[in-house]
Amino acid sequence: MKMLKIDQLRPTQVTHGMREIRDKTKTYRSLTGHDLEMAIAEKPVPVVQGPRGAPFVIDHHHVATALWRANVKRVPIVLVSDLSSLSVAEFWLTMENNRWTYPYDAHGQRVAFADMREHVWELIDDEFRSLSASVRDAGGYEKTSVPLEEFRWSDFFRSRLPPPKSDAGYDALVKKAVKLAKSKAALGLPGYVGPIDG
Repeated sequence: MKMLKIDQLRPTQVTHGMREIRDKTKTYRSLTGHDLEMAIAEKPVPVVQGPRGAPFVIDHHHVATALWRANVKRVPIVLVSDLSSLSVAEFWLTMENNRWTYPYDAHGQRVAFADMREHVWELIDDEFRSLSASVRDAGGYEKTSVPLEEFRWSDFFRSRLPPPKSDAGYDALVKKAVKLAKSKAALGLPGYVGPIDG
């Protein structure tokens, strides 16, 4: 499997969930030797080759960032598509048409492609991005293969819930968000598991 340096990987999104990254980093730091190698091999990073051959990450930004924070320098990658012959404008248009990029900040505002960060670990923290992962882990919805599903859930929660002010506030918010994820309001979102009985 091809390996690339994490500092070469270019992000295709603006935000990530810092809580999720802290948890993953802790897990990677607790592993050594063969166990760490296996954990890294388990999650190869899907990449699209962009203009001038630059590798753009289309998923697992959190994994790559957590590994970098755990002092791992290289990750296995899977080349999904080679768009290196396209101009910059054509490249981003193709990326957007394939739902391989999410150029929106932590307030849901669109960001210009030219203003995207250079490294995966430089993304902006979005509490609602962490929340969507926590809700999925708590059984609020199921993981699907739909591109950018976590962002759709993040925006759904952002439009209906206040941001947490503390860790305790976050835990309470997860409980509320799980209920909301199972309500009829979430019908149509990827991985929806249906209303709560009773």
